[in-house]
Amino acid sequence: MSARVLIVDDVPANLKLLEAKLSAEYFDVLTATSGPDALAICERGEPDIVLLDVMMPGMNGFEVCRRLKSTPVTAHIPVVIVTALDQPRDRLQGLDAGADDFLTKPLDDVALFARVRSLSRLKSMTDELRNRAAASRRLGIADPLVAAAAETGLNGRVLLVEDRVSVAERLQSALSAFHLVEVEPDSQRAAVRAAEEDVDAVLISLDLQGQDGLRLCSQLRSLDRTRDISVLLMGEAEDRGRILRGLDIGAHDFLIRPIDRNELLARVRTQVRRKRFTDRLRDSLQSSMEMAVLDQLTGLHNRRFMDTRLAAMFDESALRARALSVMVLDVDHFKVVNDSWGHDAGDEVLKEFADRVRACTRGIDLVARMGGEEVVVVLPETGPKAAYAVAERIRERVENTPFAIYNNSREIPVTVSIGVASRKAGDASSADIVKRADDALYRAKASGRNRVIAANAA
Repeated sequence: MSARVLIVDDVPANLKLLEAKLSAEYFDVLTATSGPDALAICERGEPDIVLLDVMMPGMNGFEVCRRLKSTPVTAHIPVVIVTALDQPRDRLQGLDAGADDFLTKPLDDVALFARVRSLSRLKSMTDELRNRAAASRRLGIADPLVAAAAETGLNGRVLLVEDRVSVAERLQSALSAFHLVEVEPDSQRAAVRAAEEDVDAVLISLDLQGQDGLRLCSQLRSLDRTRDISVLLMGEAEDRGRILRGLDIGAHDFLIRPIDRNELLARVRTQVRRKRFTDRLRDSLQSSMEMAVLDQLTGLHNRRFMDTRLAAMFDESALRARALSVMVLDVDHFKVVNDSWGHDAGDEVLKEFADRVRACTRGIDLVARMGGEEVVVVLPETGPKAAYAVAERIRERVENTPFAIYNNSREIPVTVSIGVASRKAGDASSADIVKRADDALYRAKASGRNRVIAANAA
């Protein structure tokens, strides 16, 4: 799908010229003639990238950019400031406002199209993460977009790939005031270090002796462990063709020598912020996925996951004619624990109980909290005798060591009752096994608790 580009300029002739150029390259073009109009369009989520003029009445482009980047719902939209201002301080002001790039009029069409394509690809990569991460709010997680938008881009870990010692020292000195910077003169070792170390950004010189900086860029963008790292290229003005090629390969930004210190700091900070923005959304997505299948108190799987997974395990067991056993465990007199020691103590007991059950099971076993103090363990490829032995091992582990409460300041005795059942040829579904195990648990409770009863022993 073609990227949607919003052009913001108060001069109609400029709007029409840019619109014609971008439309000819098959971009969908939106236009706005003022800052407030641009903000409204972005808040509706219409553009994939914004080309923003600086000199506008009322609200200039720097302020528009600053507002876009500080608002969670628009912070992810790439912004390119397009202006006749060409001094380093002007670029710095735009980058400090959060701009992803700064292009000077008159525009070079090839550079413009390369930048728009590069940034629109970057946005499309984060859109799905944003959509999924936004669902975290419904699961009780703090809004991930707010946290991501608050990222400062400081204290990043930067790998500088430069084989000229004096140049590397100058760049490292400039960046070290705000980031942890390490220098690697060898491109192959740089690829390995980027994959093995927690790197936020890699600065690659295009002037490496006997080495190809673009090949390193390609490697970083193609490997799973490095494709999310921000990549910035550094080259001479005559390297323009290679730099544009680097943007096509997947580099996020570039710097032209001689490199202005303030521009270096601003561009690196922007790319560190971009990388961490994506990381926060990805972490939020992982958290929301875990919340969908895990019980938040104990870390065990929840009932929803267990019902689905147990059904699949039962079908596989029946298809392959392999054993399958289920244990239903219930902490004895748990209500007394809550009533006597408080619900916080009860939570401590449940957490420790879950840990002890996990310690007695295998990685292939399914351990889930059914609710309250009841836990279900599903044991694939395990027959009645082996399942009974596991249950007895859990019972002993619970009984033999008191449970710490009140942050380890007190200890109380805890026991557990367990019912065990295994799949039979006539079972129609996993519910049949669980029902027999639950009945066995009831008999264990009725017989005095702190014991294991197998369904086939009735």
